[in-house]
Amino acid sequence: MIRTNYKQLMNIFLATFVLFSIITITNTSTTYAAASPVGIVHYQLLVDNHPDSAKAQTAMNDAISQAKSNFDTKSVSMNEQEKQSYYQQLQQGIQIKQQDLLEAIQNKVNDAVKDVAKSKGLTIVVDAGAAVYGAQDITDDVMKKIVAK
Repeated sequence: MIRTNYKQLMNIFLATFVLFSIITITNTSTTYAAASPVGIVHYQLLVDNHPDSAKAQTAMNDAISQAKSNFDTKSVSMNEQEKQSYYQQLQQGIQIKQQDLLEAIQNKVNDAVKDVAKSKGLTIVVDAGAAVYGAQDITDDVMKKIVAK
């Protein structure tokens, strides 16, 4: 009789432990999800509409025109292999300039996204293309922050 009561007591104890474990895990997950909202932005739209984008496009057009002018002037006395090599060199220079200009704009957009996310209590912000459902769109707020600077 004592053995039966001991077994029953152990079963009740284990069942209670498992029940409390499940409740704790469930509550922790729910609390975490509520405490970590996700935001989305239309990142490419922000980059394209950044005030510095027009300046960057003008700088790129100027760089391309300058490279074309340099090529036309200097390649006159070059053979085909030298022309190809010089053309590739100019192309690389243009690509580096484009990367630098784009990186500067992206850094400004990223800073604005961080500021807006912090002010709204968002812990994660992803591109709108990566989110299917359930995130707060902060694109307009980020654009207002960019324009205000």
